[in-house]
Amino acid sequence: MADKGAQDITIDEMQPAVFKAFLHFIYTDTMPSMDDLDDDDKREMVKHLLVAADKYAMERMKRICEGMLCKCLDVETVATILALADQHHCSDLKDACIEFMLSSNRMDDVIASQGYVHLKRSFPGLFVEMFERSVKSRKI
Repeated sequence: MADKGAQDITIDEMQPAVFKAFLHFIYTDTMPSMDDLDDDDKREMVKHLLVAADKYAMERMKRICEGMLCKCLDVETVATILALADQHHCSDLKDACIEFMLSSNRMDDVIASQGYVHLKRSFPGLFVEMFERSVKSRKI
């Protein structure tokens, strides 16, 4: 039943599984089930969906992804997620990451992570913001 004049459309910037999940959200206004994914794969899928939601101005999807990522912060991933939040203007997620890093008694573990090394090198402005928040929170 294919139209003889139809042309294939190639989406290069999105993995097929992410595109399928993105379409699921567009058609149902719900996030797809990710029960078959382990925690790391689920987090990666949500990160990719957040990027797609930002690119295509899907604000509700973007907020849902922010909320999901806020719930799965840990010392190994918080710096990487903070960089992602900053790049895609996710203020709630950014705030959650900074609060996690500042209130964590495992800051040494965060500093030792690869994500932190990348964050320090690529996003120096975030360190100024974290420092300022740290100073403000001590004054209160």
